[in-house]
Amino acid sequence: MNFHIITLFPKLVQPYLAESIVARALRAGKIRVSIHDLKKYGGNRYRIDDRPYGGGPGMVIRAEPVIRAALSAVGRGKLGKSKPRIIILSPGGKEFTNQIAERWAKQGTPLVLIAGRYEGIDARVKKVLKADPSLRAEVKEISIGNYTVTGGELPALIILDAVTRRLPGVLGDDQSVEERRVASHECYTRPEVITANGRRYRVPKILLSGHHAKIDTYRSR
Repeated sequence: MNFHIITLFPKLVQPYLAESIVARALRAGKIRVSIHDLKKYGGNRYRIDDRPYGGGPGMVIRAEPVIRAALSAVGRGKLGKSKPRIIILSPGGKEFTNQIAERWAKQGTPLVLIAGRYEGIDARVKKVLKADPSLRAEVKEISIGNYTVTGGELPALIILDAVTRRLPGVLGDDQSVEERRVASHECYTRPEVITANGRRYRVPKILLSGHHAKIDTYRSR
């Protein structure tokens, strides 16, 4: 599966791709990730942001560099006949969920993730990309939750991680995807008893019983 991340700060993204599950998926050829430095798409002006119309604090990322970067990502991604899915990370977008991640992983559609900054991205980006007949792209605004972070790089990596771990063979054991089995927010390991501040803390007896039906009931409470 192909991922493209468009960002002003590639160095924020690169370290995450070098470790753990995502790195193994890259080495195994389960995913490909291309990082597109938005600063390279500023044109002759070399300016990526500008003051917001209507006044107010902060700066807004200009439309033209983002559009150029998105078109370049789709063009260089060797996507073939696949219809790309272009995602603009925005606090005002549709909330990202496990169900969305599962659907995207099953579809295998290339994801172009546009990481915003500052006060956001010029709203015309979405309109232009939706209207471009050569793209045939699905363009959506997505939020990772009801809060705001400094930029879209973390949301982009969260989406990449959530989708990647659902791809066949990435986790080795499909049951490692918690949403596909009965899982609890509480988990325990050895030793059976630990002592802290003069008190003994035990693993719940039901988890030691070997009775899988009762254990599932306990975990699903």
